[in-house]
Amino acid sequence: MKRGDLYRVYRGSTNAPRDYRVYLVVSRQILVDSIFSTVVCAPVYSKSSGYPTQIEVGVDEGLKHDSAIYCDALVSLPKSKLTGYAGSLSPAKMERVNAALRIALALG
Repeated sequence: MKRGDLYRVYRGSTNAPRDYRVYLVVSRQILVDSIFSTVVCAPVYSKSSGYPTQIEVGVDEGLKHDSAIYCDALVSLPKSKLTGYAGSLSPAKMERVNAALRIALALG
């Protein structure tokens, strides 16, 4: 597991497609590699509102359709839930995510 990886996470009680959500790992790599049991992730939704905190992703990143990473909706997830590897972001796309995270967290 590494920063910039996308994972499908089961979140429901059936195996319907809506019982899964894709998340992007955004925690720094030292935390991902540590004994901590959780990592910070940004959810991926199928719709984008065009906000600067939403980064478009799609087939090039391993997803089935065009989607958007929502950097305003960060969550902490157990590493044990991140088992359905979907793909990863390019360094250029991660730079866009980093910029969106700076906006979302008001880091300047």
